[in-house]
Amino acid sequence: MLGSFPMARRPDREKAEILSEEDLKELRHNLAHLSAAAVRDFYERAYRDCRLVYTRLPSPRQMQTLVQVWKQLWKWR
Repeated sequence: MLGSFPMARRPDREKAEILSEEDLKELRHNLAHLSAAAVRDFYERAYRDCRLVYTRLPSPRQMQTLVQVWKQLWKWR
């Protein structure tokens, strides 16, 4: 009898945007062709977007962007 009721879910306050593999590939390509200073600036913005502010969590898209910029900087170290 318990199996007949659907599980309650939290309402999506905002639809979670996730970068597709094609989007990630394009982002990597674009980052690789920027100057080191431009990538650092991009990193600073992505890092600021991913800060935890009160109860607001960064979106998956923001986290994916931060990780891709970090990977590019790591390649150039």
